[in-house]
Amino acid sequence: MILDKSLIDQHNEDKHASHQRRFQALAAVLSDENQHVDALLDKIAAFQVAIPSWALGTGGTRFGRFAGGGEPRSLEEKIEDVGLLHTLNQSSGAISLHIPWDIPQNPGDIKRLAASFDLKFDAVNSNTFQDQELQNFSYKYGSLSHTDRHVRDQAITHNIEVIRHGIDLGSKALTIWLSDGTDFPGQQNFRRSFERTLDSFQQIYAELPDDWKLFVEYKPYEPHFYSTVISDWGTSLLFCQKLGQKALGLVDLGHHLPNTNIEQIVSRFLMEGKLGGFHFNDSKYGDDDLTVGSIRPYQLFLIFNELVEGMSSPELSNPALSWMIDASHNVKDPLEDLLQSVEAIKTAYAQALLVDRKALEKAQEENDTVLAQEILQHAYKTDVRPLLAQSRLQSGAALHPLAFYRETKVREELVRHRGAKAFATGL
Repeated sequence: MILDKSLIDQHNEDKHASHQRRFQALAAVLSDENQHVDALLDKIAAFQVAIPSWALGTGGTRFGRFAGGGEPRSLEEKIEDVGLLHTLNQSSGAISLHIPWDIPQNPGDIKRLAASFDLKFDAVNSNTFQDQELQNFSYKYGSLSHTDRHVRDQAITHNIEVIRHGIDLGSKALTIWLSDGTDFPGQQNFRRSFERTLDSFQQIYAELPDDWKLFVEYKPYEPHFYSTVISDWGTSLLFCQKLGQKALGLVDLGHHLPNTNIEQIVSRFLMEGKLGGFHFNDSKYGDDDLTVGSIRPYQLFLIFNELVEGMSSPELSNPALSWMIDASHNVKDPLEDLLQSVEAIKTAYAQALLVDRKALEKAQEENDTVLAQEILQHAYKTDVRPLLAQSRLQSGAALHPLAFYRETKVREELVRHRGAKAFATGL
């Protein structure tokens, strides 16, 4: 579905006066605080969040899935939906594919279609946490860490095939989330399992093009509940250090035990120059994959506070980061959920840009705990929504993407074109 640009222009015209009052008021306050508003707008506009191909349909759990209709039935339709999001917010300029759920049958045509929506291809993602219909060996007891060399070779070959697909599309990174683990004590030897995984990783790493990265994701539990081979950030970092410069850690916000200090983990990765990127979501209990910022918005801000400090520090040298949403929309319209998530991410980023770094560093050096908290919370409590809206307006997007989506009945149009029983491929 291609949006009529004139409808966005009309939407912006109708809401322009109200927006300008809010934006001018905020701009005046920020100017008084010695913030450079134009520079802030440029940084906000440049911040792009990739959309995963598997997040464009209604998600579910092991208990069931309740699809909403009008979902993309093919990779082409998924690209069209990401293009729709990007048209609305000018902040979703990349799509991340999951293989084998979304294997491009004709890479040239797929690249041209993506380019027509001004989209790039973010990291490609492998899948050895499910058995596929025609594969020879099962991953029931592991994949890259399996005791059987034949199973490991199959998983290695799959990852190399994913790299080849990524090369065809212009991607520059491979993300591996390894679900391998155990459910009972004594099931595996921890050290040997690690060594087998490292050997598998090394074979995959050797196939990376020179300008590619390997993102090593971690998760403490699920689908296995006694141990996971890459259970935490330290294990991810250890693999990355053993593999080489192109291997970087990937932080999925939901892949932590409750109340984990994720912002400190971010700082550690940045300190080592080994942070590759993020999978954004939110959670109440575990890997809930909820809308970004819906549960712990302050934690999201604190994470971005560390990111902004680390990315701007002359003391650190970390590669450019990859940003992606990884969520499951069980009861929401997936496109509405993604619009909300992108807004939450960019809100936290904009707030973190407002932190008075010099004042905060001085308070830290003087052990002024109260003032340090005040500085952070002053930035966090600033309503930056008019700033984000102005950035969208200047980029040709909708002032209020979610409101426009509903006003123009986009989902109803998708259902009309694709059908009420059109369900997305993947999860």
